[in-house]
Parts: sequence; structure tokens; C-alpha cells
Amino acid sequence: MRKRFQWSTLVLVALSCLLVLAGCGGKQETATSGTETAANGLEAIKQRGKLVVGVKYDTKLFGLKDPGSGKVEGFDIDIAKAVAKHIFGDETKLELKEVTSKTRITMLQNGDIDAIIATMTISDERKKQVDFSDVYFNAGQSLLVKKGSPITGLESLTQDTKVLAVKGSTSAKNIREKAPKATILEFENYQDAFNALKAGKGDALTTDNSILLGMQKQDPNYILVGGNFTEEPYGIAVKKGQPELLQAINDTIKELKSSGEYDKLHEQWLGVKPE
Repeated sequence: MRKRFQWSTLVLVALSCLLVLAGCGGKQETATSGTETAANGLEAIKQRGKLVVGVKYDTKLFGLKDPGSGKVEGFDIDIAKAVAKHIFGDETKLELKEVTSKTRITMLQNGDIDAIIATMTISDERKKQVDFSDVYFNAGQSLLVKKGSPITGLESLTQDTKVLAVKGSTSAKNIREKAPKATILEFENYQDAFNALKAGKGDALTTDNSILLGMQKQDPNYILVGGNFTEEPYGIAVKKGQPELLQAINDTIKELKSSGEYDKLHEQWLGVKPE
């Protein structure tokens, strides 16, 4: 009886182990399947049923939120709608999330957004972190000053000059190289920087001419001076290793340009057709 009891116990233990192993194997297979789905960004977006894009809420002409209606409008917003329409056939299958120059790459890498369409300059440094689409807009860095300012360009910036810029932007890095003697003050976003300029906390504000033009439209007492001193090609950023999503975005840009729709959007928001 004792031996029979021992054998029965061993059989039960062996069967339990097999069931546990089978269960573990099933879980592993599910995890692998989920990883494969996540790797294909475009397929995951289609399954979710909407495209989530990081855009700016404080950049007139490109992405500006109306405090009254809560609506976000601009050139970048219309590009995002076009990408959603290309993927789903419906531009409303789009969710916009606010990003800043400082937060956008982190939000992309954390999976909070699928793509960044936020006046983002393509650079070799950023290419190490994200993959970029083809260029969808060409800008150049410039200076914004109050009318009557003695500052007429880079050559006017001295050790007594305070230049305002935005954290995490290529503009802050560029101005330090172009005007090493000037004092650079950085702010969280463009609206804060512009408000600081209007409050007299700085002598000039620097970023891309396209963004500065929006500020000039907000307040014509401020003007651009000195022309462009850099080239700032904008690209749409996605996580690395998502070729299908990147291809869909590039196809959208090509379609917009070949159809003439891109020229219409450019003229609508910037006032002129692209060169």
C-alpha cells in the first residue's frame, strides 16, 4: 500500500509539472506574438483605430490651440490629418497630444504618441534617437526683435545682449555657436519666450523663421531681422524600426506635393507658395 501511494504521488507531481510547463509555454507564445505586433507600428495603429500625433499647441501657423474653442490648428495639424486620411481613409481618426521641443522625443519613445509633427528639424544627433520622414518643410533660423531695436542681425549680438530661446531646440544650440558672447536664456515653450521678449526680459528671440513669422502676426510691433543664418529642414519623426509607418508617412508627403494640396496648405498658413 505504501509503495502504491508513493507511485501515485509521483505521478501526480509529474502531471502537475507538465501542466505548469505547458502554461508557461502558452504565455511565452502570447508575449512573443504581442512583441511582433508592437514592432509593426502601422499594424498596431490600424488595430487601435486611430493615429496619435504629438504636435505643438503654442506655435502660430503650425500648431496653435484656441483657448476658447480648444481647437488646435496649423500647417502641422493639416499634415497630421493627411497622414491619418492616408492610413484610414478618414482624417478624423486622429488624436493630437501636446508636445514641446523638450518633451517630444521622450513621449515618442515612451509610446505616448505614434509620430511627431512639431516643427522638428532633422539633425544627425536626432537621427540616433528617431527615424525621420522625407523633408516636409524648409525653414531657417532667424531673430525677432522689437521695432526700433539696434539689433539688425547676428553681428549685432554682443556680451550685453540677451537672446531668448526654447529648451531642447536646435535654435538654442545654434545661437550659442553663432553668438558665443551673448547671454542665452531658455524657456519651456515659444509662448513663454515671446511673452518674456515683450516683457523686456531679453533683446531678441531666436528660432525658425516660420515660427517667428507667427509671432510677428500675433504682434506686428515685432519684426524679423538679419535673414536666415541656418537651414532647418522639418521632418516627421517615428520610433526606430517602423519602416511600414515611415513609408505611409512618406507616401502621404509625396501625394500632397504631386496633387498640389501641399502648395495650397503652404499658401493658406504661410501666405506664400513654397519655392
